[in-house]
Amino acid sequence: MSSSPHCDLKTPMDVRGALRTGISQLREKQVASYTLAAELLLLHVLGRDRAWLYAHPEEPISSERLDRFLSLIARRANGEPTQHLTGKQEFWSLEFDVTPDVLIPRPETEHVIEVALDRLALRELRAGRPQKTNGEGFLIADIGTGSGCLAIALAKELPAATIYATDISPAALVVAHRNAVRHGAEKRIHFLQSDLSLPLAADGANQSAFDLVVSNPPYIPRRDANTLAREVRDHEPAIALYGGEEGSELYAGLIALARRYLKPGGIFVSELGHVSLPAVQPLLDSSREWTAVGVSNDLAGIPRVIAAERLP
Repeated sequence: MSSSPHCDLKTPMDVRGALRTGISQLREKQVASYTLAAELLLLHVLGRDRAWLYAHPEEPISSERLDRFLSLIARRANGEPTQHLTGKQEFWSLEFDVTPDVLIPRPETEHVIEVALDRLALRELRAGRPQKTNGEGFLIADIGTGSGCLAIALAKELPAATIYATDISPAALVVAHRNAVRHGAEKRIHFLQSDLSLPLAADGANQSAFDLVVSNPPYIPRRDANTLAREVRDHEPAIALYGGEEGSELYAGLIALARRYLKPGGIFVSELGHVSLPAVQPLLDSSREWTAVGVSNDLAGIPRVIAAERLP
């Protein structure tokens, strides 16, 4: 007997039948958002968009493409993230390549971009400059860039800014650079392998010169690993997930690095884990080096982003 997960299915099959089969198999395995996952995988295999999919339900699918689709369905049913199977994820209305070497960009992380742009606009307003800016003269750092989503989104919003993007993982930097090339930002983003103890520039330059430091650091408590969905626990890089046993251990080093590289009036913006705020906010509130500390909630009402301004 064949070990194929779809050996009993007959071909040819049309679009409607393939989609129904995929949905059924994912629902049976209790995969989250099974309808959306089946749609995305079928669109990926067919190279079509959703409008075409529902406008051509009776379009026949070749046996080769059907086999490929059902193979992806089987892998998704076994826990592989949809984004790893399609190799892409949307963030800030941009499409990013993703691999198991990088954290899959989440919609919640877009709040970092929103807060950063709002803070920069407010700073320009206070200085009597136009709120709308192309970022000319701005120096920006993205610490722990992963797929490059924060750095590239900021590069698109501030097309005259210069950006440094660091990550401890060489494999992640390969993905980030590929995404920068994809979006035409590779000439303005300098990618560096670095941890929190190393300078943002290879020659140690630019200390106390940055206008903005952003980060989405690892913040999941390692003790909570067994509570994570298997898609996350088994398939996303641990180095990008876990921020120590409590989940907040990396923030002190991150804040110290931001303090070192931000100019007076420079802005620090970081994503928070769902249990991070009580440990992180005092690091900024109790320091004489920071002012205008603020916390923004995500759409679920969870404290998601913390921001502050560096004092002279």
